[in-house]
Amino acid sequence: MPPPSDPPSVPFVPPAPPDPATLPLPSPSRPAPGVRLLRGAVYQLLEGRRALELDVWLPEEAGAHVPLIVFVHGGGWHTGLRDNMGPRFRSWRPGPFARLVEAGFAVACLDYRLSGEAHFPAQRDDVTAALRWLRTRADELGVDASRTVLWGESAGAHLAAHAALSAPAEGIDPVRGCVCWYVPSDLVALAGDHGGGYDAHDPATYEARLLGAAAGADPERARAASPVAHVTAHAPPFLLLHGTADTAVPTRQSVRLADALREAGASVELRLIEGAQHLWMGVPDERVTECFERSVEFTRARTR
Repeated sequence: MPPPSDPPSVPFVPPAPPDPATLPLPSPSRPAPGVRLLRGAVYQLLEGRRALELDVWLPEEAGAHVPLIVFVHGGGWHTGLRDNMGPRFRSWRPGPFARLVEAGFAVACLDYRLSGEAHFPAQRDDVTAALRWLRTRADELGVDASRTVLWGESAGAHLAAHAALSAPAEGIDPVRGCVCWYVPSDLVALAGDHGGGYDAHDPATYEARLLGAAAGADPERARAASPVAHVTAHAPPFLLLHGTADTAVPTRQSVRLADALREAGASVELRLIEGAQHLWMGVPDERVTECFERSVEFTRARTR
């Protein structure tokens, strides 16, 4: 009698990842009176990558359908935390996101792939994916995603501007506005705007790490990654704030974006903060509060 044969081998097929739109929302915490926080909601699952998450700050009253701010953190596209608006806000009690909820908004603060994980346009695509997720789950969250404003600082402002300008082309409903603090808007022109001390051919700059090549070595790629190259007459209204003493991102970068928006016939307000360095360093607390409050006023006007 012949020995029994081994059963045929079946190749292992990993299960498909779940759809983030169907995952349960996190249980809420209450970091401040009248504020609910859903920390760590998964909005995107990419094969072989870490799950991308966002935090949603909401009013205590469920189902209020308040307008939405989508905040994108800075950090040179290389580092950063999704719930960090910058060092000048760390001592605020309540913090800036709780204050935005008190002002009548919901806030989503998102992760995105950093430059050590993927090159541009991955980061912009992540912001776009977060916008899609938020629109899909708006009723569950109790937000009015049709009244969304993007808000970013530094590298996050670059991504917020990019997402705001490219939303229609990506099949996303247009956002109502975009707030940019000290935005890198033209990666091709950075070397000239720095006026020396910046090597556009250096592969170790933050911009080169983002692009996968130095801007000077691949100006076409740098141009494609620059918000100024994507401005049209259909751009949403922009608020640009930038310090006149900023040596990390030259003030001229915000001026360039403002000029491009005006030339296209889009709405833009540019405010230059005298003496302010990057991250609003170098100015009194009152000026930092004014920047925050002007951003809130702009957002309120755009989401009525």
